[in-house]
Amino acid sequence: MNGDQADALVLFGITGDLAKKKLIPALYELTAEGRLDMPIVGTARSQWTDERLVDHVREVLQGRDEAIIDQLCSHLSYVEGDYQNPAVYDLISEKLGDAQLPVFFMAIPPSLFDDVATGLAGVGFATNGRLVVEKPFGRDLASAIELNEILHRHFHEDQIFRIDHFLGKEPVQNLLVFRFANVLLEPIWNRHHVASVMVTMSEAFGIEGRGRFYDGVGAIRDVIQNHLLQIVGLLAMEPPVSSEPDALRDEIVKVMSAIPALTPENVVRGRYDGYLDEPDVSPTSDTETFAAVRLEIDNWRWAGVPFFIRAGKGMDETVTEAVIELRQTPQDLFAPEGKPPANVIRFRMKPDDVISMSMQAKVPGDGLRAQGVDLTVDYGEALGGDGPDPYERLIGDALDGDPRLFARQDSVEEAWRIVEGVLDSTTPLHDYRRGSSGPDCASLLPGGLSWPQH
Repeated sequence: MNGDQADALVLFGITGDLAKKKLIPALYELTAEGRLDMPIVGTARSQWTDERLVDHVREVLQGRDEAIIDQLCSHLSYVEGDYQNPAVYDLISEKLGDAQLPVFFMAIPPSLFDDVATGLAGVGFATNGRLVVEKPFGRDLASAIELNEILHRHFHEDQIFRIDHFLGKEPVQNLLVFRFANVLLEPIWNRHHVASVMVTMSEAFGIEGRGRFYDGVGAIRDVIQNHLLQIVGLLAMEPPVSSEPDALRDEIVKVMSAIPALTPENVVRGRYDGYLDEPDVSPTSDTETFAAVRLEIDNWRWAGVPFFIRAGKGMDETVTEAVIELRQTPQDLFAPEGKPPANVIRFRMKPDDVISMSMQAKVPGDGLRAQGVDLTVDYGEALGGDGPDPYERLIGDALDGDPRLFARQDSVEEAWRIVEGVLDSTTPLHDYRRGSSGPDCASLLPGGLSWPQH
């Protein structure tokens, strides 16, 4: 069934915030590309009608091409009802007509997955339908396994598309292409030449009124267990044996399974000043807004190389990047006053998409003295444009039956296994000033951590 083109799309939770901000704009772009000539059914508990949904879509897309909006709206219909009511699924089936391979996007809380999966199976959609499931995929290993069992009661693994919008970002996909389309990297991409790997997601803003959600999650659950471990997987994986989707996902699972579970000694947690005063945050909260972890990959390529991950809110800048620091030269021939900085390869994914290599070059004048220079490529500037929005890309992939950028259950469980020992941690919370670089990880993590300058 993977690789077959879908012929209908159903969006559970169409009246919600995710649909308004991400899904409806993605539907517009897919319509503009000629990829959504099919029934599109929105469903939710709100007492809407087909006309109310069309008005909502027009409001969300105000200012865009009216002809494309008209085309999108011509395919829309709405089903209202309680997801526990079997009649809702009869109505959905009626709206879909003779569709044979529908995609069901579940922009709803995981607590409703069982009701929806059972309801869809009851009207025969478990045979050919695809489920697109939004993260979080559980909140720990046990709940992730339980969630998987719920979905598998009616749907096979190859029918389940676990969406993590981070993998749909162009700069993240560029990591994969840059690694395996350029032969010059392969000889140095190993423990003999790499001194350390550092992945960071730093955000200058706080929790932005999301206290009710964030206070039950924290930095480790929010971005390290999923987004940032996925980056580690792409950086550390072996070349896939083929271009088949599962060949890529197999290699990511191999990386995850080679990472020992984190222990409290390898994590630093922090909290920005004023977090406890945020709306909907418990005054006794022990939730971290910052976390740095040190992990290793116990395989032939990476044994002994420390991988550092750092994520935090209320930081000095907003940046997402991966930095690969190479080993020092065996002799310092051109730096009589001290060691020169090591060569660094930097993948900047936010706020811009830039790849740079920090090298050493001769300083003009007498003598042979080296100084660092950056060789930089701006991805958007060099190749034109920013590419599709992640949701546009991933909804399109689900319609096409291409699962390569969706998380597979075994990788989800491995990621939870890695962080399980530091969830709900009793490790200290180190306060840090908003607008700073967070707690002093150099003194708190084993082996130290000297974070690269931007």
